[in-house]
Amino acid sequence: MAKLRPPLSASARWLPFEWLLALRFLREGRMQSTLILAGVTGGVAVIIFLTQLINQLQATIVDRVMGSQAHVVIRPPEELPLRAPGQGEVIAAQVQPRTQRLRSVDQWERVAQLAAATPGVLAVSPVVSGPAFALRGATSKSVALMGVQPDEFRRVVRMDSYMLQGRFELSGSNTLLGKDLAADLGLQVGDKLRLTTPSGRSETLLVSGLFDMGNRELNRRWVFTTLRLGQTLLDMPGGVSSIELTVADLFGANRVADQLRAQTGLTVDSWMQTNSGLLNALSNQTVSNNLIRSFVVVIVALGISSVLVVSVVQKQREIGILRAMGAGRRGIMAVFLLQGGLVGVLGSVLGAVLAYALLVVFSHIFKSPDGSPLYAAYVEPSLVLMASGLATLVGVLAALIPARSAARMDPVQAIRA
Repeated sequence: MAKLRPPLSASARWLPFEWLLALRFLREGRMQSTLILAGVTGGVAVIIFLTQLINQLQATIVDRVMGSQAHVVIRPPEELPLRAPGQGEVIAAQVQPRTQRLRSVDQWERVAQLAAATPGVLAVSPVVSGPAFALRGATSKSVALMGVQPDEFRRVVRMDSYMLQGRFELSGSNTLLGKDLAADLGLQVGDKLRLTTPSGRSETLLVSGLFDMGNRELNRRWVFTTLRLGQTLLDMPGGVSSIELTVADLFGANRVADQLRAQTGLTVDSWMQTNSGLLNALSNQTVSNNLIRSFVVVIVALGISSVLVVSVVQKQREIGILRAMGAGRRGIMAVFLLQGGLVGVLGSVLGAVLAYALLVVFSHIFKSPDGSPLYAAYVEPSLVLMASGLATLVGVLAALIPARSAARMDPVQAIRA
């Protein structure tokens, strides 16, 4: 009969019997414990690292895309084919608007007030926009004229953070240009340029600031003026071409758009509709991350279970002796469940440390074109708690099969083996 050695030192004898035995088994099978701990550590590190990395990259992409556009845009309704009254017969099957035709949002002040009172809407900005030509000397560039109210517009689009020179303030005949348009026309702050619209109106403007949207197309197209000057140049006195909104819940923009569309009968689009490709890409990334995490969890669970199954076979004589000495089935099960839980907890701590180290290393290696880090070396505490809880639960569940096998073992047969 095998002789049982003292489980642990005398200083640890205050622990319950199941804990003492679980720790002893882990100590005796050091190679097995090390391998299973390495598997849990690697699994937790992969889950935390990939989840944090993808979350930060998605947040960065959304922030950069949404930093230069409104969450919800209200426009005039689309023109429909003309039909004969009461007959439904199409008179004009195809409507061809005049070139560069601009239409104003009907009763836009009332619509803006309604939008501002809608739950979830943070900011409302009326905008008049249309095509124009920027002229300086013999150089001419096609641009998009944007007439805005600076205080309202900066709450929708974070223009203050994009300003390179000057401030996002407009008055009189002042204008703000993108840095690429200014370079194409050879302009600097304090210079003048002439703006001409297709309606034949023109105005000499003073460049009061330059911005960089992080988008070359916008930097070459957008020219900001006051709302009143924009209305005059685009021949829309008192009108606006769109009303732009910012909402509190970025991914709830569709709900706000649907509500305003039903209330106003106007064309209301959310960023989720105009950027469907981006939304699909983010959704696919999330699905891929969930699949990877699921495979990692399954692999870790199989590793823990297989190692503990081997441990049951190796310890069957000791298990038989314990059963013969009066140890109950629940106690034996608790020993192996505790082993799985302890490995899960310790692996979670080591995995979180490893994940943070990987984030630090990769944040120094991979950088944006401008030299800034693609993501910060930061781990969300909630993510660590989630991964730790998952690893502990997986450890306990993976130990369930070998624990049941050990508890059902016949003492006589186990001792004879």
